[in-house]
Amino acid sequence: MSDRPFHLLLLSVSAGNGHVRAAQALAATAAQHWPGCTVTHVDAMDHVAASFRKLYTDGYLGLVNRAPELWAYLHDRADATPHAAASQRLRRGIERLSAAPLLREIRRRRPDAIVCTHFLPAELLMREQARGRSACPVWLQVTDYDLHNMWIVPGLAGYFAANEEVAFRMRARGLPAGRVHVTGIPVMPAFAAPDDPALARAACVQALGLDPARRVLLMASGGAGTGDLPSMARRALALEGPDFQLVAVAGRNAQAHAALQALAREQHPQRLRAIGFTAEMHRLMAAADLVVTKPGGLTVSECLALGRPMLLAAPIPGQEEHNATHLMEEGAAWLAWDAIGLDYKLARLMAAPALLEAMAARSRALGRPRAARSVLQRVLGPAPEAAP
Repeated sequence: MSDRPFHLLLLSVSAGNGHVRAAQALAATAAQHWPGCTVTHVDAMDHVAASFRKLYTDGYLGLVNRAPELWAYLHDRADATPHAAASQRLRRGIERLSAAPLLREIRRRRPDAIVCTHFLPAELLMREQARGRSACPVWLQVTDYDLHNMWIVPGLAGYFAANEEVAFRMRARGLPAGRVHVTGIPVMPAFAAPDDPALARAACVQALGLDPARRVLLMASGGAGTGDLPSMARRALALEGPDFQLVAVAGRNAQAHAALQALAREQHPQRLRAIGFTAEMHRLMAAADLVVTKPGGLTVSECLALGRPMLLAAPIPGQEEHNATHLMEEGAAWLAWDAIGLDYKLARLMAAPALLEAMAARSRALGRPRAARSVLQRVLGPAPEAAP
C-alpha cells in the first residue's frame, strides 16, 4: 500500500475565466483545510493541439463578442442535440484526437481523484473509464445557474450543482439522483461571508481610502449593448440625482485603465477610482453598495457569497442570460439590456437605499461561500480539523 499523500487533480478549461477560477478556489480551499492532500491544477488547454486550443478558446470568445446571435443559435442547437447524434460523435472524435497529450499528462500525474470544472475533460475521461483504461473517480462541477446538454456526462463519480434547480435538471436529464449534490459554485476563501456585513463594508471602505459618507458603486463590466467600461463610467458619473463614488475595475485592459485614469484625473478626482488588475476584488465587492457586472457564473457567485446586489449588463446569450434570469427571479439583481437601460436602472437603484438593502438580503440568502468546502468534503472526506 502506497504511503504517498492523496493526490487530487483539478482540470479546468480556459474558455472564459470562470472554469479556471472555480478550480483555483478548490485548490486554495484544499490547501487551507486539507493540508495533507497534494493538489494539482491543470488547464486542459495547455495539453491539446495548438490548432484545437485556438479554435476552442479564441473561437468561443470571438463568437460571443462579435457574433452573439450566432453563438445563441449554436448554444441552443447543441442543447437540443442528443449525445448519440452524428454531429456530437464527430465533435467528441475531434476532441479525442486533439487531446491525446492531455490524457498522457493525466496518466503521468497518477491522481487519486479528479474534479473537472468544465465538461471537456470530463467527457474524455468518461470514455477512458468506459474502455477500462482508468479507474480514478471523476467528479464534475457545473459553473453556471443553468444546465446545458454538454454537462450531461454519464458514468462519473458525482456531479456538483449550483442550486436545487440545476440539480433537478440533472436528474431530469438522466443523471443518477444519488450522485447529484447541491454545493454551490466554488469561490475563493477570501469571499467568505462576514459575520457582520455592515462592519465588513465599513472596514473595506476605510482600507480602500474611500469616502465612508458616500455610497459606493463598483463597475467591472463592459461589452456589447452597454459600451466599453470608460464610456459606462462616464455616463454613470453624469447621471443627475444620487451622489455616489465609483470604483471601475479594468482588469488587464491597459487601454481602458488609462482612459479611466484620465477621466478621474481630469474630471472626477473625488468620485472615480480607476483600478487595473487587482487581487483585492473581494474587498472591492464588500465595500460596494451595488455591483455592475456581466452575469458570469463565478462573478455572480462571488457577489452572492458577499451578499452584494447586482445590476447585470451585456449577458452572453445562453448561460449568462440564464444566470441573469435566476438572479432576477430571486430578487438579487436587475438586468440592463442596453446603455439607456443601464443609465436608467443605475439612477433608480442608487437613489433607493432600502431597495438595495432588500436586494442585498436576497443575495446573502442565495450565497454559498462554503461551496468549495462542500465539494471537497464529498471528494476527500471531512477536513482533518472537522474529523471526530
